[in-house]
Amino acid sequence: MPGPNSVPVPNAVVERADIPRARRIVVKVGSSSVSGDNASQIGPLVDALVRAYRRGTEVVLVSSGAIATGFPFLGLEGRPEDLATQQAAAATGQAVLVFRYQKELDRHGVTAAQVLLTAGDLQNPTHRVNARRAMNRLLELRVLPIVNENDTVATHEIRFGDNDRLAALVARQVEADALVLLSDVEALYTKPPEQPGATRIDEVPFGDELAGVTFGSIGAAGVGTGGAGTKVAAARLAAEAGTAVLVTATSLVERALGGEHVGTWFRAAPRA
Repeated sequence: MPGPNSVPVPNAVVERADIPRARRIVVKVGSSSVSGDNASQIGPLVDALVRAYRRGTEVVLVSSGAIATGFPFLGLEGRPEDLATQQAAAATGQAVLVFRYQKELDRHGVTAAQVLLTAGDLQNPTHRVNARRAMNRLLELRVLPIVNENDTVATHEIRFGDNDRLAALVARQVEADALVLLSDVEALYTKPPEQPGATRIDEVPFGDELAGVTFGSIGAAGVGTGGAGTKVAAARLAAEAGTAVLVTATSLVERALGGEHVGTWFRAAPRA
């Protein structure tokens, strides 16, 4: 948050239409969008990211999906309940997931870098500085960082909780102009969209508490851990630091990064 003597300055991204001109963006994609039958969405996602990259925008991808990707390789039919098996699935799936991203990036001649973090890394000043320095250098070298939680060492007590929060913290760390949170739903609604009377939320002014809004889950059951509520909390966290946030569907990522009027837009506080 700005200090008592700070002076607000114009944000680089104020409206959706400003996204194509962003200096730096963070894009987060959920497990259900890039695993299982939806693994085929990785290709179009990468294509959209590379279009932004070719415009000169520095891109950081926060990708869930390691645990879900590891399921079939361990003979599992669903998300395991015990931590050790979750960690085994994550260790297996993370390698496959990054391979799939790099395979698609190879078509464009772009190199990916894997960055695995725990909540403790961003709470420890030394680790936090090191992580920020490494990601900044990767971006300077025109490498695309792919960030995920380090599930093999994280425990329930030291987890981020979900990758929406991780994405917001990464956006703050790298001072991103915009954060794009992707899921299976094209926007947020005043109540779960399948319920009668649900209306789409087009824009959220900075500081709006969204009184009277009821959030349900987003994503395939048993795959992802986030929901609409976690996206709102993450959006507020990023917006407080001056990063505007767009919540929309993975299938709309190209339109989102192209500045079209899609999803739910969270306005950000002025930067100090």
